[in-house]
Amino acid sequence: MQATDATNMKEVTQQAWNKKPMIISGPCSAETEAQVIETAQRLANTGKVDVLRAGIWKPRTKPGMFEGIGAKGLPWLQQAKKLTGLPTTVEIATGKQVEDALTFDVDILWIGARTTVNPFSVQEVADALRGVDIPVLIKNPINPDLELWSGAVERVARAGVKQIGLIHRGFSSYGNTEYRNAPMWHLAIEMKRRNPELKIINDPSHICGRRDILMDVAQKAIDLDFDGLMIESHIDPDNAWSDAKQQVTPERLGEMISSIIWRSEDTASQEYHAALEKLRQQINHLDDELMQILSQRMKIAEKIGEYKKNNNITILQTNRWNEILERAFVKGEKQGLSKEFITRYFDAVHMESINHQNKIMNA
Repeated sequence: MQATDATNMKEVTQQAWNKKPMIISGPCSAETEAQVIETAQRLANTGKVDVLRAGIWKPRTKPGMFEGIGAKGLPWLQQAKKLTGLPTTVEIATGKQVEDALTFDVDILWIGARTTVNPFSVQEVADALRGVDIPVLIKNPINPDLELWSGAVERVARAGVKQIGLIHRGFSSYGNTEYRNAPMWHLAIEMKRRNPELKIINDPSHICGRRDILMDVAQKAIDLDFDGLMIESHIDPDNAWSDAKQQVTPERLGEMISSIIWRSEDTASQEYHAALEKLRQQINHLDDELMQILSQRMKIAEKIGEYKKNNNITILQTNRWNEILERAFVKGEKQGLSKEFITRYFDAVHMESINHQNKIMNA
């Protein structure tokens, strides 16, 4: 497929944007013109990719690391688009990068995680986008802060950008070993809940940091009703100039996309809806009971708070809290509940108990 003019390319880009799933792929970094064009052609040959990506500017953790080829790589993407008809997308972090990308007809822009974390940088990008009719994707910030993510969306929207999407690429987590960036799925789900009108793309490459678990993360994202995937690909992954371990060949990418079980959000089956409604009603009843039980628990916590106040005892009792958790772990395991869930649940319950007792202490 070849796009011959700007009008046709805009239509192709819009079709890609509206498609579910939308598949974005390409090298972590544009390295040479030959590498970019060969990658694009091989991706196009798979018939599985909707948008070509390539890192032009690469914000790196330490100086001296490869920070991207710079604006001289933009004509390479432009040529790759002419040869394959694939719309292009790049990461931008400054107003000047926005201008350069638009000069070379980049079709979709994305704001990276290291930019989303800085409201000043996001505002600079948003100001450069004012009056520009182009889709913009916004990655989650590197730290687990939904307000920063939401703030970035709001700044870009206020600049007049009509088509905004989200990219979930995981969050930095100290001590995490399984993933390069912990997925923290609950945060992505909450962001999706807050912004149901925005498409959300999953980035397994940056979550995983290694290619052997890409499929597992990609499948989970699709099971959670994500709108697409962004996966890095390279003609020679092991010798890539950046993030070699997480990239796959274009052909392997095609195999992965073919292997994913694509699920729909709904079905016309009346039997399905009837069965689901019955089970959901059961969940509603159980949730009501849980709320009543939690309310009773807090009332007891308040009585404990009164005794602590009258005897000048601190609210936090570490030994007691450890005892509660250990007891919950043992019982929860027998009930098929994960230790991770029990920890999060009891942490929330514990903080609510502390808040209730604090009110009693300071009444």
